[in-house]
Amino acid sequence: MARLFSNRDRPFDLGMLPTELLPREAAEPIAGVRQPTDAVRAGADAVLGALPEYRTLFDEHLDGVMAPARAPVPDDLVARARNLKASAYFLDATLAGVCELQPQDWLDADHPPHSHAFVFLVEFSREPQPGEPGAEWIRGTHAERTDLRCAEVAVVLAAYVRALGWSARGHVANSTAGDGAGRTRVDLAALAQRAGVAKAVDGVLAMPFSARGFRVAAVTTDYPLATDLPIAATASLDWPDAATYMGAPGTRPGFEDDELARRPLHLGRYAMERIRRVDAPTTLVLRDEIQRVPKRADLFTRALAGDLGEKARTERTRFAVKHPLAFAMTPLIRGLVPMQGTREPLQPTGFGGDLSDPQRNANAVKALAHVMGADLVGICEAEPWMYYSHDEVEGRPIAPYHRYAVVMLIDQGFETMEGASGDDWISGAQSMRAYLRGATIAGVMAAHVRRMGYSARAHSNAHSELLHLPAVLMAGLGELSRIGELILNPFIGPRSKSVLFTTDLPLAVDKPIDFGLQAVCNACLKCARECPCNAIPFGPKVMFNGYEIWKPDVEKCGKYRLTNMKGSACGRCMKTCPYNREDLVEAERLLWLSIDVPASRRQLIDYDDRTGGGQRNAVKRWWFDLEIVDGVAAKPPAGVNERDLDLTRTAKLAAAQKLAFFPPALQPAGGTTLKEVLPIDRPAGLAAYAAAESPLAARRRRAKGKAGP
Repeated sequence: MARLFSNRDRPFDLGMLPTELLPREAAEPIAGVRQPTDAVRAGADAVLGALPEYRTLFDEHLDGVMAPARAPVPDDLVARARNLKASAYFLDATLAGVCELQPQDWLDADHPPHSHAFVFLVEFSREPQPGEPGAEWIRGTHAERTDLRCAEVAVVLAAYVRALGWSARGHVANSTAGDGAGRTRVDLAALAQRAGVAKAVDGVLAMPFSARGFRVAAVTTDYPLATDLPIAATASLDWPDAATYMGAPGTRPGFEDDELARRPLHLGRYAMERIRRVDAPTTLVLRDEIQRVPKRADLFTRALAGDLGEKARTERTRFAVKHPLAFAMTPLIRGLVPMQGTREPLQPTGFGGDLSDPQRNANAVKALAHVMGADLVGICEAEPWMYYSHDEVEGRPIAPYHRYAVVMLIDQGFETMEGASGDDWISGAQSMRAYLRGATIAGVMAAHVRRMGYSARAHSNAHSELLHLPAVLMAGLGELSRIGELILNPFIGPRSKSVLFTTDLPLAVDKPIDFGLQAVCNACLKCARECPCNAIPFGPKVMFNGYEIWKPDVEKCGKYRLTNMKGSACGRCMKTCPYNREDLVEAERLLWLSIDVPASRRQLIDYDDRTGGGQRNAVKRWWFDLEIVDGVAAKPPAGVNERDLDLTRTAKLAAAQKLAFFPPALQPAGGTTLKEVLPIDRPAGLAAYAAAESPLAARRRRAKGKAGP
């Protein structure tokens, strides 16, 4: 599904569809029409029953308290509208527009004094054919699933505007729960027409350049914005010419839907089935030598407890949410944690269809994950060594409890990363967006599995009892990279966040993959060269707690991310990796060249630097540089990181590099809680890294039957 034409020169706020080509008419009449809905009825085994509790949570956050002072946003109303549209596209809305509110748009007399409506559409996914994997769970559920996604976007955008200091409320089509917190107060169909994102066709809203259905949502606000015009009645919603159909403006091509329709849902959009599967990962994993670690040993948890010092402890509570857009996502992420599920066994209920075939179950689960919004999905056994040993709050032991893990990757978005340095003010929001989306998907899917009578529990970034990295590796979603504690996927590179749910539903598992990454990372030092804190090794892999890994210095990395005063968090290694490419046919060609012609790999690495891979693209820079200080979004006092590639750093950084790592013996012991401060012993960590066993030595030792060091 790769595109032929680059969107490199297309501003992000224009979106994926060429709607700027449509004729507009200010006086276009607004028709009384309905939103699109499902063409088929949901069956008895559909996922619908898992949605209401999530919709209820989201509805509760559609309104809220605004910041006590206004942010220094531009006075230019066009710049404000462009920022809000880009924010919506960042959250995966399909189309967005702005209109002024008219008295007749309100459905009741008691409404806030809002002047503008920001209106957006979210498209349906493809409808599976009867008999296709997951069809009985998915068919007839598009409207309610998409309304849930609309609610997510509306909650975040409304909270973002409130964080800027203006009043805002989200509006989504009424939930099945009735007229509670989620009851829309505006005529969404009318606003969609007035904002120019849809037009009336035979009594139903229709979207330009798409045959799919969609749902409408809006944010009403007193935040002044430049407005759009309605689509002219004479406008055709079809592709105007062959070039536009092919995606020449840098937009989604017209043939994409037809290509997707021919591809089974459970395979997703990326051709992972073409990647070679292997019996064991391409990096050594000595299961019997891995010591399970407590959650208290996680670097960010150690920072929260005070192990990294007072500054790191203070910044830990806000580092990823210093930007108002990331801040807007936090309430939902936290609210999803109590809904993650159960560890206890359940009894099959007969709901969900025939569940006797593990492969059929696996395909259905993958299909559901893809239509819910996961970019890549794999399944592995949730082996005991993958579980944390103890929780961090009470020091409670964690006994492994589920056999399988359904592992999903959420793409952080190439276009936004293309405009960023990786460690500037949008970095935290990139992570939080993926965390929120992943937590929702995994939570809903785990709830659906529980309704079928099988125990299931989601594991998100906010609360996980399973280490994600080994699960992603064993589920065949990537290989371990030089970045270190990151699994790199052949199609979206390192720019993903993971989420998973564990279950005892019988599932067929996937094998690990081999696409030649170890050889590429061995030759490529780009992430190490560009790391702001020199935490990624220039040297070879080592053995760490039973894993063969390019082990980063997590103390250096963590402290920089936590205390970065010119941005929020850091993803510079992801930004500059040669596998972080635009989703183009050309990019796929380079991927297969690196796989099929090993001799090309060195040249491909050099080619990435020569063509500016990892440079910032100013066209894609859409966010406002803001930092929340004392509850108010302000101009960042320390400024903004403005990094680009520096090809001269390698020799200097490699010569000066001193790395530490902290094996289980240097980590807090199981049972340690957040109330106990255990300062990091950096001298011991430096000595441990210097004495690290090489993978070759580990293999030779194992061949002789000797125990680990």
